[in-house]
Amino acid sequence: MAKIIPFKAVKPTRAIVGLVAARPYQSYTINERESRMDYNPYSFLHIVNPGYKYAQEVTGQERYQLVKNRYLEFKEDGVFVTDNSPSLYVYKIVNRHGQEFNGIIAATSAEDYEKDIIKKHEDTIAKREQTFKTYLKTVGFNAEPVLLTYPDNGVIATIIKETQKAHAEFEFTMTYRDTHYLWKIDDAKTITEIQSEFENMDTIYIADGHHRSASSYLFYKEEKQKNPNHIGTESYNFFMSYLIPESDLVIEEFSRLVKDLNGLSKEEFLIKLDACFRIENRGIAPYSPSKPHHFSMYLDGEYYSLYLRKTSYEFNTALDTLDAQLLYKTILQPILGINDLRNDTRIEYVHGKHEVVTIKTSVDNGKFKVGFGMCPASVKQMKKIADEGLKMPPKSTYILPKLRSAITIYEY
Repeated sequence: MAKIIPFKAVKPTRAIVGLVAARPYQSYTINERESRMDYNPYSFLHIVNPGYKYAQEVTGQERYQLVKNRYLEFKEDGVFVTDNSPSLYVYKIVNRHGQEFNGIIAATSAEDYEKDIIKKHEDTIAKREQTFKTYLKTVGFNAEPVLLTYPDNGVIATIIKETQKAHAEFEFTMTYRDTHYLWKIDDAKTITEIQSEFENMDTIYIADGHHRSASSYLFYKEEKQKNPNHIGTESYNFFMSYLIPESDLVIEEFSRLVKDLNGLSKEEFLIKLDACFRIENRGIAPYSPSKPHHFSMYLDGEYYSLYLRKTSYEFNTALDTLDAQLLYKTILQPILGINDLRNDTRIEYVHGKHEVVTIKTSVDNGKFKVGFGMCPASVKQMKKIADEGLKMPPKSTYILPKLRSAITIYEY
């Protein structure tokens, strides 16, 4: 039984929401951040980068307190306004490639995370969990929802479509050319109907935001222990999420670039690959794989196709079928000597529509020695891996949609 509840969102005013909303802080270069803050006084970046006001880098607890101060100033200046009643929010994104995503922003249960009703498919780093937990505790709000996915549901889909017939509270386009729409649902009967549908779901899945959900859970545990009068309805029991149906979720692949061949010559490397793969030299014509367990490789100015020899690899778990795991187990670890996919500086990851070009350029200019491409994982694979309690390697999936911060804010 998945539990969702309405909440009183803090939101920008309609007139400036497009100026306030921002991509996640880390996705900007320093120059991009500074340019936006130089010319846009309403950007949420002013809140999460409070040292900009003093032309000084601020870190740790001091930064968190300044984040809180900037946030309160935005509220005092009327940039942010709190809704009058607890609501759910229908949220639609149409990105620049024409892909459309429709879902519901709600508060989801930290207890569901604890009970594995909200399931995970990625490992998290304990230090990052603790850092963001401390951040939440200090600033008292969360401005970016976790992306969750649920099985397609006709009742919820109908409610979303009916809600979208009304004039949207927000409709704005970002510089990335993605357009955002938001509708508020504050009708008690409709809210109850949506909640009932989620209560009938045994499991929902984290698509993106594993660290934010893990940190929210740690925050919940700490606050619950401190509160002798805990009853389970306090704001810390929940975290903000954007829930979309599985059919709306898009998973794209990450490709791998490796800086050297671990001391092997090109010929020695190809011979070692031959033990697990049928190899075909495709020449200079760009090649991308079209089937699971097929890989592309760019090496020394030429493309290769690698087809797994199925007799050389055992499929015992759902994780074994994942191409990112297969590549790690057959090439990256045993041949190229890369054991720590998260921290080894010899490997980097690329994604996107032009990744074939990026791989070629990165190898041709000598920065990397070899690049590998693969087909994306499926939603079914992601779910099965989570169901078996297993975790994908880092950068196994590039999930769409990518959300913006500060369109709705959840306060603790």
